[in-house]
Amino acid sequence: MTPKSRTMPKPTVAIVGRPNVGKSTLFNRLVGKRLALVDDKPGVTRDRREGDARLADLRFRIVDTAGLEEADAGSLLGRMRAQTEAAIDASDLVLFVIDARTGVLPADAPFAELVRKSGRPVILLANKAESAAGIANVYDAFSLGLGDPIAFSAEHGIGLGDLYDMLLTQMPDAVEEDEEELEEGANEEDVASAEADDGAVDEEVVETDSDDPVRIAILGRPNAGKSTLVNRLLGAERMLTGPEAGITRDAITVDWTWRGRAAKLIDTAGLRKRARIDDKLEKLAASDGVRAMRFADVVVVLLDATIPFEKQDLTIVDLIEREGRALVIGLNKWDLVADKQGLLKELREEALRLLPQVKGCEIVPLSGLAGDGLDALMAAVFRAYKVWNTRIPTARLNQWLAGALDANPPPAVSGRRIKIRYVTQVKARPPHFAFFGNQLNALPKSYTRYLVNGLREAFDLPGAPIRYSLRTGENPYDKGR
Repeated sequence: MTPKSRTMPKPTVAIVGRPNVGKSTLFNRLVGKRLALVDDKPGVTRDRREGDARLADLRFRIVDTAGLEEADAGSLLGRMRAQTEAAIDASDLVLFVIDARTGVLPADAPFAELVRKSGRPVILLANKAESAAGIANVYDAFSLGLGDPIAFSAEHGIGLGDLYDMLLTQMPDAVEEDEEELEEGANEEDVASAEADDGAVDEEVVETDSDDPVRIAILGRPNAGKSTLVNRLLGAERMLTGPEAGITRDAITVDWTWRGRAAKLIDTAGLRKRARIDDKLEKLAASDGVRAMRFADVVVVLLDATIPFEKQDLTIVDLIEREGRALVIGLNKWDLVADKQGLLKELREEALRLLPQVKGCEIVPLSGLAGDGLDALMAAVFRAYKVWNTRIPTARLNQWLAGALDANPPPAVSGRRIKIRYVTQVKARPPHFAFFGNQLNALPKSYTRYLVNGLREAFDLPGAPIRYSLRTGENPYDKGR
């Protein structure tokens, strides 16, 4: 058997079945992370969620889907089913999961027929078979006509060896290259780069011309139009949408390319004020959205242009700034605004007043539904990403510092003037500057704001969260040391 070439696409496996049979637990088991939300309540998963799965030496794409239920096409359940059917059509193989504790139910039969008609190879998993009762029901699954069932437990890892054997038979190309081939194909540049990593302060910096995909998270209040915007950008109904608020639960990541630039779009659940969240699932969804934001490069905060800058919007922006992510504000549903020019001017003035911590952040009017303003939004996203990655030479920084100190010297403390001698950038993503001098711990907030605003204006850093450190040299004559 020839190992799979690194350039070949990974096969795709879809997990399908009724609600609450353990599909998301199986997904998490195969990707090795708790990516999908899991709860005893049925119907937790709604959108398709994809991840890179590994089982021994097998590597493949795995897709978690919503539970299959009979419903009208226009209803939320009907739209969820359509998403699952799309996942089956796009897959190379289907894992059909039943609950071994309850055995085969009448609702399983029509969905087994749906999978058979798809023409995709099927592996039947009788999940939750860790108990004697579950094992006793495993062979009831023969009645579905999908072949031999595997007694399985996604929660306890039972049956993974049998699953591996079946996957290997169906997908021999999923076998990863062996270690010798990987070593022979290693790039000398990569080896040199790894050896050169000496733990310098700016080792985390990623240059602006990096080919790594830019991770773009879409955040906002419920029903702001996040999923609709993502679908419009992708040019496909990838995310579940509708008039109901709070449809999205999982943070869903989709690979995408904009004008030749690789990106990962992350759709998230709506974030409400924490005190108003009583439902456990909504708390899990909100936590998943916040986690996605923390791992993003750029965050688009999507506001409803008809009710912008609600308190929760400001809270979300403040959270993003504290996490140090690049930021763009999108004014969605712009097609519903009558006085567009007047409102845009007013909202930009409001942003200056309400969001001084991200002064200069770009505000882009758009309509996810109509497809207006999408190019302007993405151009703003990549500008924000470039600013977020900015590195400034130390010589230029100290030229600026000399002028800033001449124009507005630091105040005196107890008759002794504070001295700032030197500044350097220690990190990017976001830009972080270190100031060196004496008595810097006594600098008033107003003066540090003066320095931060000066950096923004002098080096064109609009909207970026700027970090700074104040470092005072030790005094050898200080007897109290």
